[in-house]
Amino acid sequence: MTIDTNTMISITEANQNFSKVTKLVDEKGTAVILKNNIPRYLVIDFSKADSNALASDEDVLSVSKRLMEQNKEAYEILAK
Repeated sequence: MTIDTNTMISITEANQNFSKVTKLVDEKGTAVILKNNIPRYLVIDFSKADSNALASDEDVLSVSKRLMEQNKEAYEILAK
């Protein structure tokens, strides 16, 4: 995941000024809240949550192909 540094905000600042977090989400699409200078929380627009949670068909197919190649021997044994 690529993180835009302009969307990062400390947890202290997020607690004190949550409207700044919502403004970042409205403008940039996401906000990353840092805890101890480490990205810890991702805030996204609720209407975009479903589209981010679902994997595209291409992603699923590529993962399936990779797993089948890695476990080819086991699949051949099971096919007998």
